[in-house]
Amino acid sequence: MSLKNSHVVVIGGSSGIGLATARAALDAGARVTIASSRTSSVDAALAQLPTASGRAVNVLDPADLRAFFADTGEVDHLAYTAGEPLSLMPMDELDLDRARGFFEVRYFGALNAVGAAIGHLAPGASITLTSGSARTRPGAGWAVASSLCGAMTSLAGALAVELAPVRVNVIEPGIVRSPLWSGMSADDQQAMYDQQAAVLPVGRVGEVDDVARAFVYAMTQEFMTGTSIPVDGGALLV
Repeated sequence: MSLKNSHVVVIGGSSGIGLATARAALDAGARVTIASSRTSSVDAALAQLPTASGRAVNVLDPADLRAFFADTGEVDHLAYTAGEPLSLMPMDELDLDRARGFFEVRYFGALNAVGAAIGHLAPGASITLTSGSARTRPGAGWAVASSLCGAMTSLAGALAVELAPVRVNVIEPGIVRSPLWSGMSADDQQAMYDQQAAVLPVGRVGEVDDVARAFVYAMTQEFMTGTSIPVDGGALLV
């Protein structure tokens, strides 16, 4: 899966799945630009990715995104992995403001980013968004997270039709050991990982590198669009 001579932009590329995707794209031969909400996070990521470039950007500010893409130049592949840490929200603890907050960066930020990128996409370009296996396999407390995942997968399909021939796909990770869950206590995170590992056919939870390989596949598979790719260790089977 070669990305030689391609320019890959990873929004949310300073940590977790985004950082792993940026690293995988570099390993596949791409020139990589990352973006994240904080300059300090971008600087820390670039210290690990010395051949990449990047800057801070507010994905909810259309003007900032337009300026980012104007400075970035032509883009062959855009990966959107940005999002605030998630936590489960049982219905008897529902907080609508907090629920809306989960959608801000993950959904509306992605929508903003795609809109700002359109004029900078190269012929044959791809866009890869991030959803989750909770779209189809939610558990108790997953009402908000599951509906967010469903929105992201639906968005990818709609964009694949509207933006064709630009290819738009979405990755649906299962439970992955990443900063995504930093909103939970360390004990709660470990309990969730152990519970999932005990039931998954592969016998473990995912790592960010597992998901990053799926992003690179979506970028390089030229006969695929509007497709959701589960990377969940077999969660859909159990």
